[in-house]
Amino acid sequence: MTTRPDPQVLVVGAGPVGLVAGAELARRSVRVRVIDKLGQPTDQSRAIAVHPRSLDMFDRMGIVDELVSTGIKAIAMQLYAGHTKLFRVPLGEVDSAFPFTLTTAQTETERVLNDHLESLGVSVERGVELIALDQDAEGVRVTLRREDGSTEECSASWVIGADGGHSVVRKMVGTKLAGSFVGERFLLADVDAEHQLDLDSMHTFFAPDGPVVVLPMADGRMRFLAEVHDAQLNMNPTQDELQTILDRRIGGIRVLRSHWLTGFEIHHARVPAYRWGRVFLAGDAAHIHSPAGGQGMNTGMQDAFNLAWKLAAVIDGKAGDTLLDSYEAERLPVADGVIAFTDRLTKAGTLSGLPRRIRDVAIRMVSRVPAARRFMAENATEVNLSYQNSPVAVGRRPGRAKVSAGEHLPHVVEAEVQKQLGAVLGPDTGHVILTIAGAHVAPAAGDRGHTQVLVTTDCTPVAGYDAVIADPKGVVGQRFGLSDGGLVVIRPDSYIGAIATLHDTTTIADYFATVRS
Repeated sequence: MTTRPDPQVLVVGAGPVGLVAGAELARRSVRVRVIDKLGQPTDQSRAIAVHPRSLDMFDRMGIVDELVSTGIKAIAMQLYAGHTKLFRVPLGEVDSAFPFTLTTAQTETERVLNDHLESLGVSVERGVELIALDQDAEGVRVTLRREDGSTEECSASWVIGADGGHSVVRKMVGTKLAGSFVGERFLLADVDAEHQLDLDSMHTFFAPDGPVVVLPMADGRMRFLAEVHDAQLNMNPTQDELQTILDRRIGGIRVLRSHWLTGFEIHHARVPAYRWGRVFLAGDAAHIHSPAGGQGMNTGMQDAFNLAWKLAAVIDGKAGDTLLDSYEAERLPVADGVIAFTDRLTKAGTLSGLPRRIRDVAIRMVSRVPAARRFMAENATEVNLSYQNSPVAVGRRPGRAKVSAGEHLPHVVEAEVQKQLGAVLGPDTGHVILTIAGAHVAPAAGDRGHTQVLVTTDCTPVAGYDAVIADPKGVVGQRFGLSDGGLVVIRPDSYIGAIATLHDTTTIADYFATVRS
């Protein structure tokens, strides 16, 4: 009987968050185990909105086309007060190669991720429960229990708790969620319905009784998410109860058949820290908030995407505690922002503190301001997230640069150039140093420990570069604000680690020194 080696990382939880973590670790040749207490994957659609920044993530993972094929694209958000449309926010100008929100059942997101994980040689171990955890400076010792009652003891160098809002890992490291525990109650429904709503948009209806969010789904289904008062909530709501809410708050919608109806309560809270020694918390194990903005699953998956490459770099001996600690420094403020955003959305939807007529006039006035529409689109789709205050965002914005260290890699509209850039970044699991030659002769390639890519207007080959991107119109330099050339360190999660002028000999070196510290 062969005994398999202990994993370097144990991932607890095989929802979207745990699957992203497992896949990104496996893609970097980390020995990883992914376990889940449930014997089978969920059959409930649950979270269905996948926003552009998450689609950028899936693109880097190499599975975005498969995921997009499972759902439909929402290219706008529309806001209403009862029957009256207040305004429409187009998503086509957000800074992403995917200027839309994909609506697809969570079951499909998990299926695509699970297939990807298995293609990397890792299978989820289902019906396996974590029942004990102990750690020291050398590693983590855990006890696992299977459905037949048998137990197993094993060790791991690191543990990622991605086991949801009732996280066992969170409890075992001795922390808990802290925040607002008044609780918001919601009715969630996936139904077939007769309606006149645009199928290419997400819809939010404001009403005195609470907001209703509506998202079209594949196969003609519609997702309704309605906040309800305590007295209204039935934890097992009926189709008639849903119809009553829709008649009162929206009108013009007739529910034909229900696929899934449920009631639930949610709080706004997070843990005080994301790292506990050799244990990390991600997704709902670390933060919970209203589903009104459709950002919960997205935030959790991006937690995992942020953490996995950093943990892999440490395991590989290429990084130190500064990089690991940057996980919390970068992602905890994101959770705070999501909590604040969903809280504001809920208050706006219930007219809290503002008469309806005044609110509607104010919203219409704001809708006429292009910057306000852009801000709403970027906030809802999460493309404005940045890590500029991160301990590993190195260097000031050089000269007339349009991007800074800590911001996400901008999308280049020129299709052929973006295609070349994507062909380099997609398979790469490490840092990429992008040298934009501009009108100058490119310098010799730098640190050979990282992929070197040259962007040049005349496609002149220069020794030492792993790839050369032809950019005859200089669109990359223009997009970055580096028309005279520059150096950009692209992190494995597509955020910018450092940016410098062509002949800056210190900033790039300082970035990698910080990562290794």
